[in-house]
Amino acid sequence: MFSGIVEGTGRAHYSAGRLHVELPFEVKPGDSVAVNGACLTVVEFDGRIAAFDVGEETLRRTNLRGAKVVNLERALKLGERLDGHIVTGHVDGTVRFLTARSSRNTTLMAFEMPAERWGVAEKGSIALNGVSLTVARVESNRFWVQVIPYTLEKTNLGLLRPGKKVNYEIDVLARYVKRIMEAGT
Repeated sequence: MFSGIVEGTGRAHYSAGRLHVELPFEVKPGDSVAVNGACLTVVEFDGRIAAFDVGEETLRRTNLRGAKVVNLERALKLGERLDGHIVTGHVDGTVRFLTARSSRNTTLMAFEMPAERWGVAEKGSIALNGVSLTVARVESNRFWVQVIPYTLEKTNLGLLRPGKKVNYEIDVLARYVKRIMEAGT
């Protein structure tokens, strides 16, 4: 489990079922790391570069195959403060970045609406490339998030260009509320 508060970025390279990522922190084999929001297990670490085996389901749902710079976060430890929102690391899919508008100390970024449009609500949480964000506005075919300069600088969101795909994870609480509503309980 993660918080969506990115600890840093690292260069990544995918080849033959394995993702190699430069890490800004120490890990050991068996540790979980959110890589662009996808929960992956460290299989090797040489003190600088970690290797992760990446399954076909993960490759199908994420942007990891072609990612060059990825957001990174180590798993939460029980008893730690939760600054973002609960992020499972189970990426739902990808959406395209559409546009950005800057004004003073904030940037509004628009993304295409995911298939799970029921999970995108104004003032609700969403994880994009593993970053915990609040939905600022919802339109019929897109949604907007507000991003502060610190987040643009410390994550790969500032590197996005229109058309680039980002991983998204619908808020887990919204997912369970939907399930309860569908069950009629």
